[in-house]
Amino acid sequence: MLAKNTICLWYERDALDAARFYAQTFPDSAVGRVMRAPGDYPSGQEGDVLTVEFTVLGLPCLGLNGGPAFQQSEAFSFQVATDDQAETDRLWNAIVNNGGQESECGWCKDKWGVSWQITPRVLTEAVNDPDRAAAKRAFDAMMTMRKIDVAAIEKAWRGEARPAR
Repeated sequence: MLAKNTICLWYERDALDAARFYAQTFPDSAVGRVMRAPGDYPSGQEGDVLTVEFTVLGLPCLGLNGGPAFQQSEAFSFQVATDDQAETDRLWNAIVNNGGQESECGWCKDKWGVSWQITPRVLTEAVNDPDRAAAKRAFDAMMTMRKIDVAAIEKAWRGEARPAR
């Protein structure tokens, strides 16, 4: 049974592949019920996978194979808080190395166009530091990065290194 509030993600035709990738990549993630179309529809045929229920990091999602009418955008992203560089690297690399694409400041896209923010907790803590100069140093360091470098954020936060521009 679907949760009362579920994130619905539109895929052209690969919702099941995406759900399986998320379940293999992220903890507390799983593939649930797969619904096949009971008849032909504009972007598919009877028996094609129409929807897939899945969870990503405990969040209920529904993948809808709706055809090419709509594409993913950065207006929606999953923000994943990581505990250390190893977890940051593992998740970032899993997404990017599976046909995904790097972006700026910890953002990347998976091969289905879904945006992800792989965000070390230390980054969030640093940019929210009440010491605005320390927060700005960490923020400025982040602005130079694609995948977040935890050690570089920590050094900038402490004032030990200036970010290269």
